[in-house]
Amino acid sequence: MARAWRRLTGPGRVAGVDLARSLAVFGMFAAHLLRIDAPFTWSAPATWIAVVDGNSSILFATLAGVSIGLATGGARPLAGAALGIARGRLAVRALFLWVLGVALTFTGVPVFVILPAYAILFLLALPLLALPARVLLPSAAVIALVMPWVQALIDAQPFWSRPTGSDVSLLLGYHYPFTTWIAFLIAGLGLSRLDVRRLRVQTGALLAGAGVCALGFGLDAAAHPPGAGDAAAGRATSAASTPDLWDQVWTAEPHSTGILEVLGSGGFAIAVIAACLLVCRTPVRWAVLPLRAVGAMPLTAYTAQIIGWGIAASIVLGDATDLGGFRDLDPLGPFVLWTIVGCTAWALLVGRGPVEWLVDRTAKGLVREDRIDIAP
Repeated sequence: MARAWRRLTGPGRVAGVDLARSLAVFGMFAAHLLRIDAPFTWSAPATWIAVVDGNSSILFATLAGVSIGLATGGARPLAGAALGIARGRLAVRALFLWVLGVALTFTGVPVFVILPAYAILFLLALPLLALPARVLLPSAAVIALVMPWVQALIDAQPFWSRPTGSDVSLLLGYHYPFTTWIAFLIAGLGLSRLDVRRLRVQTGALLAGAGVCALGFGLDAAAHPPGAGDAAAGRATSAASTPDLWDQVWTAEPHSTGILEVLGSGGFAIAVIAACLLVCRTPVRWAVLPLRAVGAMPLTAYTAQIIGWGIAASIVLGDATDLGGFRDLDPLGPFVLWTIVGCTAWALLVGRGPVEWLVDRTAKGLVREDRIDIAP
């Protein structure tokens, strides 16, 4: 227990990153388990839950970059043999995540599992690990501005509407297209190379992230002012009837991979990470310890949610694929409660999350060296 406590609360643990991971996990829980019928609107508090739609998964992807960066040297990237070992272990981790993601997809639970996309993003990060922030952050910005235009052309290909294309999409986790989402991972990696433990970096990231977030969503609000009727329905109808490239790209609709979503949600992710880092500089870090425990084992929490969902839906409804029926059971509260209780107990009594431990053992067993540990 003493060892587990030191691991969760010791100086080697970045508490704010764990807190941000927990918010990403629970945001994805909410996006999966709640009915979100209207887009986020400041003037309508009933719609505020819609903030989890799209933003949670993008926060998850950005945190992947931060975690990889911290585990490969932080502000001082690994070099030489140490870097080679870290790359090897990251590749093993990617393969593990892809296999796990495909297995979770076959449970029949009606969600787009993010882990296959996560795995591909990890592989794409391999050649980037030695780069400094001054290269990574501008690269993320360029990708964020350019790739949504390319993404719209890729998505328009008839291949994706065929049965083979649908299968490939699931295997790639293409609901979270790595071709554009690599921008989020690179941004997180660049942030870690600035040293996220520094107050100046945390404050600057909060201001920059909030500014980019406001720019993206502000431009979307200006381009799509609410009409007399249901704004969401009107925008969906417009998107369906107007296959114009500009309309596909100049949007912040969740999961559209539009340029305004990339800017708005990417800035949101950076701002949330920075805010969590700042909060955890205060005594509040102890009050949020149960959330940090969840963030210390996000892969376990995510996996347990999908497996638990499949088991519960099969028992109660007789069908794991019945999304509407399962949402009608109001499962979010129990899932959140049991995740917090289970992860906190495990973190304090055992230590590393079980899935994280298995990934770590696998990577170390296949790429042997006792100095480098890339598992979060």
